[in-house]
Amino acid sequence: MVELKPIQKEIYNFLISYSNIKGYPPSVREICTAVGLKSTATVHGHLKALEKKGLLKRNPTKPRALEIVDINSNKKEMLNIPIIKDVFAYKPLLTIDNIEDIFPLPLDFVKSYKSLFMFKVVDSDMINIGLLPGDLAIFEESNAAMHNDVILTKLDNKAKIAKLFIENYTSVLINENYNFTPLAVNDFVILGKLVGIFRCFN
Repeated sequence: MVELKPIQKEIYNFLISYSNIKGYPPSVREICTAVGLKSTATVHGHLKALEKKGLLKRNPTKPRALEIVDINSNKKEMLNIPIIKDVFAYKPLLTIDNIEDIFPLPLDFVKSYKSLFMFKVVDSDMINIGLLPGDLAIFEESNAAMHNDVILTKLDNKAKIAKLFIENYTSVLINENYNFTPLAVNDFVILGKLVGIFRCFN
């Protein structure tokens, strides 16, 4: 495991999340803004350190010459998925300060190549379909969903995982737990559709 200073880990995670979302790496100025550094020379120094540690390489044929090296890939193509902390009323979902960590998954594990993120399951609302507390639920970022999709929503400025039931123009959020009753709501925001889960067994 490569040891990184906290600021280097923050820069590396930002490079990964930005590249996954935009399709190209950020500029040095954008890195400065994201991690709270004023000096571009300081950022260049950290980028050189990441390069020496084998986490970055430079491609002189591209306008933004940095390329991320995934040291965990074991020669497999990997997709680095951000794990988000929470949902907020006042900021986009995938901002750098809302990304708790980056989770690499093999591409052959992922069926969707759209923007993906992970969110940790914190309750037993969806236990009947196999979502357990502590699981990392994998979502495809989307603001729309179909009947019976399992979604991540923003409800009363809080994150909620539920099944979407649509009938007679009424949306109902269904908990997959026999101890809870369905919730008929209209004022909620869809953030993503469930496409997979990751679970560690103790």
